[in-house]
Amino acid sequence: MANKEDAEPVTGRPRSLRVNSLFSEDELIEDYYDAPPANGGSGWSDHVPSPRPPAPASSGSSPGTLGDRMDGTAAAPLSPTIKAGWLDKNPPQGSYIYQKRWVKLDADHLRYFDTEKDAYSKRFIPVSSISRIASVGDQKFEVVTNNRNFVFRAESDADRNEWIRTLQQIAEERKSKALERTSTSLTTNGAADPADKSGFLELRGFKHKLFVAVAGDKVFLYKNAEDYRLGIGITYIEMNVGNVKEVDRRGFDLTTPYRIFSFSADSDQEKEEWVEAMQQSIAEALSNSEVAERIWAVESNRFCADCGSPKPDWASINLCVVICKRCAGEHRGLGPGITKVRSLKMDRKVWTEELIELFHQIGNAVANQFWAANVPPSEAITPASGSQERRRFLIAKYREGKYRRYHPLFGNQEELDRALCAAVTTSDLAETQALLFCGAAVTCATGDPQCPTPLALAEKSGQRLQMEFLLHNKTSETPRLEVGGSEEKPYSVPLPSVTHNGFLYKTPSMAKPVGERKGQEEFSRRWCTLQDGVLSYYENDRNAVPNGEIKVEEIVCLVNNPPHAHGIESTFEVYIESERLYLFGLESPDSAREWLKSIAKSFVHPRAEELLALDFERIGRLHYKGGLNLERAKEGWFALAGSTLHVCFEDSERQEPLQLRKLQELSIQGDNEVLVLVERRRTLYIQGERKLDFLGWVHAIQKAAGGSGHTLAEQQLTESDVPLLVDRCIDYITQCGLTSEGIYRKSGQNSKTTSLLEMLRRDARSVRLKEGEHQVDDVANTLKRFFRDLGDGLFTGRWGQDWLRATALEDEEAKIGEYRRLLGTLPTVNRATLKALINHLFRVQRFSGENQMNTHNLAIVFGPTLFQTDGKDYKAGRVVEDLISHYVKIFNVNDQEMKKQQDEIMAIMKMREAASSGTQQAGDFICTVYLEEKKTEAEQHVKIPATMTAEELTFEILDRRKIVTKEKDYWSCFEVNEREEAERPLHYSEKVLPILHCLGTESYLVVKKQMSMENMLIYLASRVGDCKHGMMKFREERNLLGLGLSTGFHDRYFILNHTCLRLYKEVRSLKQRPPPLENSHKPEKEWPVRNLKVYLGIKKKLRPPTCWGFTVFYENEKHEKQQWYLCCDTQADLREWFATFLHVQNGGALWPSETSKVRASRSPQDSRLGNISLIPLRGNESEMRNSVAAFATDPLTLLRNV
Repeated sequence: MANKEDAEPVTGRPRSLRVNSLFSEDELIEDYYDAPPANGGSGWSDHVPSPRPPAPASSGSSPGTLGDRMDGTAAAPLSPTIKAGWLDKNPPQGSYIYQKRWVKLDADHLRYFDTEKDAYSKRFIPVSSISRIASVGDQKFEVVTNNRNFVFRAESDADRNEWIRTLQQIAEERKSKALERTSTSLTTNGAADPADKSGFLELRGFKHKLFVAVAGDKVFLYKNAEDYRLGIGITYIEMNVGNVKEVDRRGFDLTTPYRIFSFSADSDQEKEEWVEAMQQSIAEALSNSEVAERIWAVESNRFCADCGSPKPDWASINLCVVICKRCAGEHRGLGPGITKVRSLKMDRKVWTEELIELFHQIGNAVANQFWAANVPPSEAITPASGSQERRRFLIAKYREGKYRRYHPLFGNQEELDRALCAAVTTSDLAETQALLFCGAAVTCATGDPQCPTPLALAEKSGQRLQMEFLLHNKTSETPRLEVGGSEEKPYSVPLPSVTHNGFLYKTPSMAKPVGERKGQEEFSRRWCTLQDGVLSYYENDRNAVPNGEIKVEEIVCLVNNPPHAHGIESTFEVYIESERLYLFGLESPDSAREWLKSIAKSFVHPRAEELLALDFERIGRLHYKGGLNLERAKEGWFALAGSTLHVCFEDSERQEPLQLRKLQELSIQGDNEVLVLVERRRTLYIQGERKLDFLGWVHAIQKAAGGSGHTLAEQQLTESDVPLLVDRCIDYITQCGLTSEGIYRKSGQNSKTTSLLEMLRRDARSVRLKEGEHQVDDVANTLKRFFRDLGDGLFTGRWGQDWLRATALEDEEAKIGEYRRLLGTLPTVNRATLKALINHLFRVQRFSGENQMNTHNLAIVFGPTLFQTDGKDYKAGRVVEDLISHYVKIFNVNDQEMKKQQDEIMAIMKMREAASSGTQQAGDFICTVYLEEKKTEAEQHVKIPATMTAEELTFEILDRRKIVTKEKDYWSCFEVNEREEAERPLHYSEKVLPILHCLGTESYLVVKKQMSMENMLIYLASRVGDCKHGMMKFREERNLLGLGLSTGFHDRYFILNHTCLRLYKEVRSLKQRPPPLENSHKPEKEWPVRNLKVYLGIKKKLRPPTCWGFTVFYENEKHEKQQWYLCCDTQADLREWFATFLHVQNGGALWPSETSKVRASRSPQDSRLGNISLIPLRGNESEMRNSVAAFATDPLTLLRNV
């Protein structure tokens, strides 16, 4: 028999080894599961609950259920069981041993189980995939699917014939229903809906990953992706009895009354996505289906009005169409002026009796007679259509009204309005719909003073459904077919009219980037004209009909190629919306530049016209996100000139430059879909709406952000204008090599030095120097070679001899003065680099007792290197020696900076001493914590293990100072951010180590009393309800987006509940009673509370209107960040808002109930550590990775806090 299941027979398998696995024995694949647990537990989980559901109905037609839930409440019933009973199932691979299986058939699936008491099947076969059922003799019958055959044996011929008859009947009914649909599609998972989330997950007890799909209110399990595609799975889980719980970093449990499914994802982010998808599935399973069932009572409403998917559970309440989840997502993108999307199952309050009746009267059938009267088959969509296809179709259908049936009065506004006034007094809803969406005004004048609007006329006539329809369409926009069919017009103002003409060389248009040099013979000479917003090209200047044309409004990017990039001297590229590229060229650079400026002026928006003055390499429009609007992409204009990206944002009047070589981060997110640029803690997300021009932008920006030459100014730079290459090497040697004997005198391996220097030159931002991977001498040699090969040298060719001549001055003060004068003549980058290097050498010589490199020895090494001489001129060494010896005076270093450097040196020495003596335990931090205020005498140096909480750290500090706490002393640990002039009390259960990893150079921890805690506890105990709402003054952090709110504080209304913080633009009167939260209008912004960090205080330079304010940081799951400020009118308001934040973020537990027990149970700390400052300890590579990942990124980040 062909196409048998590809599984292994169980002949010879001892019964004692049987495990309760996903697979039945006849199809068990050895590699899919681990050995059974020693305790004989289940392969599903080590802690499967014991209650079992009652046995379902025996063979017959009685419906079966999963049984009762553990808590005693009844579980929602599955699809009614049409037939169930015991059958023998033939195993694959030709075995003659049959296994007894309990087989159940419902309207959707044929499933078989080990026993009649099992809740989860060994295999399910979608009825829709069954192509034939046939008798094969000896009480046997065969179920044939598209790719596999399943053979069963009944106890008698009569029983076999009954199974065949029932299966054939159900399969035929399924096929006939499918044929009735306007469009059909095979589902891939046996569920009616496409998967909301699918992919591979590990399941405890199994060696290989399983393919899991979350679809609607079920979770489906498959052996592999091929089975998922074919629709033949292992089992599915009804989520109305499920509960999802996070277990560890990558693991989570899906718990049901019958099994615990312990899953593990590949990453934290993947786990969060799976948990969210399953929680949504649970919410959908528990939602009320009453409205949906009533809407589906009309046959046409059982399939999506747009794509034909079955059982659509969303609707557009103004268009009166029922739609599926995927189409609903695209409907939302059209905006509420076009379509108002609501759920049939979850938005219960919107579904009045009138609205339900309206969907019975209009619904998909009547609505599509109007909206889809003229849909060409080539433009129709199906359940399998992608997002872009759906979006294009829905824009054409509803926004443009491209397929609608035009009313005979279309175009005559007066007649349309008059006809609408007549139609609303009747029950003809189809006529009202056609009039309204062909241009009749819903608020037109009726001429009747008693009933001035159509709505009043409908009310007077007693037409309830007409009233309901008009109410939902009061703000609906009339569809307008855009000329040219563009989905969105990028311009709201007319573009300037530009005229230019002349001969250009042109290649055929392309659909992919220009990957290789085009020879001169590949260009054709064409007469080109730019006029009336169209770039046309002709065979010659005498032809009247163009060979082709490009509308300037379709141009998205213009690129000026380097000279001689192709066979023509000067070339430029034009990209258009339809993913085409045009390559033009001229032999004259001046003429090519004129064409570039003319084309750019013709398509660049007037608000971005200052970009035209730049000598740009690339200019165009892109979508970006940031600031408070991460959920919506905006359109901005970008110009790349050298290493600077100039941006005109949607809400900004002036362009803002981004220094690409100073970026802190440049990365690609998603599948090359988002370019992330981080500069000075400001983040910009550039989105790739079109692949062709976006890839060009990505490559150009990456190239501009890298090092491009051999001079200092051409290197990637830090914020302080020091080359990143120099900064990386200095940091590494400071951390790992200050005590290395012969540092800078010994030579590293030449091959490793060459390789490392090449990597750092190419992109120092992406290079992380790590101890163990890189040798100190190799890094030191790399730094020396960089300065030796530096174009124009560190001291520059112009001023280098002046530096050497200064050594002849005998008066030390005069010599120092001359050095300071010469320092001022150096370019900014050279001056900053010289100071950083001499500062580093100053530190190195402080360790000369260990490294044998005093000032004189360092000068001998670095003199010839920095002045790029052969070493014969002793003056070069004298300059370097003078700079190190007089470092403080020449570079004007103040006492505070010197003390910081000395503290850092002491910290490194103590770290080395502790590491060499073996007193430190790998994986812990030594942290400087202050008591009450940041003073030297208040310092405490504490070892922070991974498990230490803020409460334990607080008691550790208090115990060291022998401070006795009183009953109402609320001592807490605070995170203080000096740059933001704000502080945050840590929750008593917060782990301290992750916070240390994230601390910036201007932050520290301090233990002090939380003076307002008692008042906050009293407020929380006395308030009514769990929410807080009211007015606050709001300001956004100034960032790349240049949003309007960043210039000052503005009144906004806020609502804070247990899940989110909402911002409303409307200023509500505080004298009025606030409306119920569920009836509040849509907020301008909304943030999940779990993603907020709230600090007390606002930096003074922002000039907050009051002294009672917050600084709020927000970071979402994609690590996109925002920052803003809130001000309250009184201290009491501040206290109440902050108490509510703490309450909702920590589940109501603001203060521990039994602090004394925690204090008494702590283990004594190691007293041998002494006063060691905030530095990490080293273990092996694995321990470092697990406990101090942040330290590996920037080794000196923590040392700078000392």
